Formats: sequence, structure tokens, C-alpha cells
Amino acid sequence: MLPTINTDLPLELDPPFMSRALELARLAEAAGEVPVGAVIVKDNQIVGEGWNRPIGTGDPTAHAEIIAMRHAAQALGSYRLLDTTLYVTLEPCAMCAGAMVHARIRRLVYGATDPRAGAAGSAFNIVQNPNLNHRLQCTSGVMADDCAAALREFFVARR
Repeated sequence: MLPTINTDLPLELDPPFMSRALELARLAEAAGEVPVGAVIVKDNQIVGEGWNRPIGTGDPTAHAEIIAMRHAAQALGSYRLLDTTLYVTLEPCAMCAGAMVHARIRRLVYGATDPRAGAAGSAFNIVQNPNLNHRLQCTSGVMADDCAAALREFFVARR
């Protein structure tokens, strides 16, 4: 079951921040990486950004979300990313979802679902697992068509 929208959060801010994540996804695509972009927001300000870079860096952990979390941790001076929202164009994988739990991110907002490897409600639900000591509020499907189109176009061009 996919996560539902929590309506007590400022949803009107979701599209502009997701638009920025899509801009970052295009940077990944331009570098030959899978087009996924992520931003982390605290107090309505972007404190971290990232896009997929595992191929270019030779680092299997260089997913958009991980890079954005690293930047946010540096900007905030703490590995605990309390009271932040992470926006990402594709539903996070298990690695990224686990890192979000450990970082204590408050809210996850993603665009396209990943039915094969998504860990925020599609294949798994790590971000809201009751066995873990932290759970994220989650909003799925923000600008889903645009996010899915970017991925689809990338993979069609590769074939």
C-alpha cells in the first residue's frame, strides 16, 4: 500500500521543490546517469541538493538522496536532519530509505513510484516500518507524470 498524503503539511510548497529536484535530475541525465534528483528543505529553504552520480564517481552509494543528505548534514552541522523534508523524483531504494530513517528526516515527498525496488510503499516500506525507531511522513505522486516521463525518456533513448 502506498503512503497517503498528510494534509497538515504545507502541500502548496511541494511542486516548486519537486521542480527543483527535476532540474537536478536533468543534470544527472546530462552526465549519463539515471535521471533522479533530490532536494532537502528546512524552514522552506533548500539546505541540500543532489543528483544521481554512481557511474561518474564510481560510488554505488552516490544516489541523489544520499548526496543531498550529505550536503544538508554539512550545511546544518549535524547528521540528524530533524524537521526536514526530502523531495526526490523517484521513490527511494532500500539504501536511501534506511539512510533517511537514520537521519531522522521528518517527511519524504516523491514523484514516480518504483514498483520493483521502491522502499517507501511499493516493493517495501522502510520509511514507515513500525519495527524501526523513526518513521517518516510520506507524500507520493507529486508531479508523478513529469518524474516518470524523465525516467521513461532516458531509458527509451538508451535502447
